[in-house]
Amino acid sequence: MKKLKLFILLLIVFALCNISCSVYQTIVNISRLKFKLANVSDYTVCGVNIANKKSINDLSPMEAIKLTASFVNKSMPSSFILNISAVNPNDGKGGYPSTNATIVAFPWRLVIDGKETITGDLAQPVAVPGTGQETVIPIRITIDLYKLFSNKEYEGIINLAMNLSGNSNGNASKIVIYAKPKVATPLGNISYPQEVKIVSLEYSK
Repeated sequence: MKKLKLFILLLIVFALCNISCSVYQTIVNISRLKFKLANVSDYTVCGVNIANKKSINDLSPMEAIKLTASFVNKSMPSSFILNISAVNPNDGKGGYPSTNATIVAFPWRLVIDGKETITGDLAQPVAVPGTGQETVIPIRITIDLYKLFSNKEYEGIINLAMNLSGNSNGNASKIVIYAKPKVATPLGNISYPQEVKIVSLEYSK
């Protein structure tokens, strides 16, 4: 009987160790996901397409009139897609097992030119396969530039819009997005313990 109890105890200890190791490995794999701001697409201000416009001088006369009228009316609705690149390096190399990841939630808050603006979440889960390749997470943003930056003059708002689009310097400057991903795992959904800062050009660490 004593041997049986000892055997059962050892089985329990072994099972707990395996569970602990599994939990630890799962958390490590999730923490290796990386994110960066890839680009901004489908950008319009007051219905004017900002694509390929690097300065206020690139606006047509009709576009300039429309934007000026909106500024005078104190409303400059802006819409764009913020494309975030996600990479899952758990491809089975470097001592880490191959692990696919599904991001089930991605609560975010958007900071533009140092100003806190809006918050949101994913419309649907996004799968990030363990291949080391980039997966794009598109986030639709709708804001009113005038209401957010009414302290700026007309030209300042237009220049800011073009900076946000990435047309002025090749990347979407002045944008920072903070997110707290929640990832599906065999152990259930696990949220990051703190926000990830996502900016252009470099992956989060």
